[in-house]
Amino acid sequence: MSPATQLPSFGSEFYGMPGYPAHPDQKYPPLEDYEYIDVALKADPAKESLYGIEGATFKDLEPVLGTEITGVQLNQLNEQQRRDLALLIAERGVVFLKAQTASADELLDIGRFFGRLHIHPTTEQPVGYPEVHVVYTDPTTAPKFKAHLEDFRTKRYGWHSDVSYERQPPTYTLFKVDVVPEVGGSTLWASQVTAYETLTPKFQKIVEGLTAVHSAVEQYESSKKRGGPTRREPVETEHPVVRTHPVTGKKALFVNPIFTRYIVGLRAKESDAILNFLYDHIANGIDFQVRYRWEANTVAIWDNRQTVHSANFDYILHGKGPQYRNALRVTPQGERPYLE
Repeated sequence: MSPATQLPSFGSEFYGMPGYPAHPDQKYPPLEDYEYIDVALKADPAKESLYGIEGATFKDLEPVLGTEITGVQLNQLNEQQRRDLALLIAERGVVFLKAQTASADELLDIGRFFGRLHIHPTTEQPVGYPEVHVVYTDPTTAPKFKAHLEDFRTKRYGWHSDVSYERQPPTYTLFKVDVVPEVGGSTLWASQVTAYETLTPKFQKIVEGLTAVHSAVEQYESSKKRGGPTRREPVETEHPVVRTHPVTGKKALFVNPIFTRYIVGLRAKESDAILNFLYDHIANGIDFQVRYRWEANTVAIWDNRQTVHSANFDYILHGKGPQYRNALRVTPQGERPYLE
């Protein structure tokens, strides 16, 4: 494939521009704790400002999570409507807003309303937008990634909560997909609340007393090995295996196979047995999952405190012809996980 300047833009804000995506390796100091208060705590329980938008529709996709919204533009919401939207996300886990016109700057503005924005330590960015995480595929990168996926040593899919290794992991992640494959490339989410609630009461009590270490080390070393950016020194953080949501008060599992490494105070075999059971429980819980097929300019906003998600690379593994995909992620940080 010719240089990125010859890629079609597909109407995207950045796709096809020279030098996109960028890989700046600017160094940042360790993140410091900050005071976080969830904006949903000041929402209207009835969400009248949001539900009252003329022409808006709200469709639940599955019983326990996932709501698709049409007729609402994120960049036109006032502060009360943003609070009510945050409450809806806290209640439904993930929402999908179709046909969005919001630019990167507008997504950043909404993200800052939700919390302090995270700068990812290793991923691609648009030039001048350090707080925007890029997910990118073009006809040059797709075959290379396909070869990686077809390596028998590669784990193709991984349920995860974004950067859960941070002391204050994300809350409401915004994710705009503005270039989509012709077929495939869906994303899956699972409810960590329902995953917890469907454990037996005795097992709930066992995992409620545990903490686990989440690590950025492997992500850091992988980026360093391939010559990618390493913007901050990697951290390892201990979090409760079960956490309490500050808005709903519900308990949720807070482990994932991408970043969780071990349970504190247990032998390796004991830790692996519990974690692998929980990972299988989440991955096989098709009654508390939603799978979303993207349309261009859809924005998903999900609550990282109570969901995990996984990309689907079927379009790279099995798709015909050149493959294109682009997404922008804005990631506000929230409270330190706690259990009460």
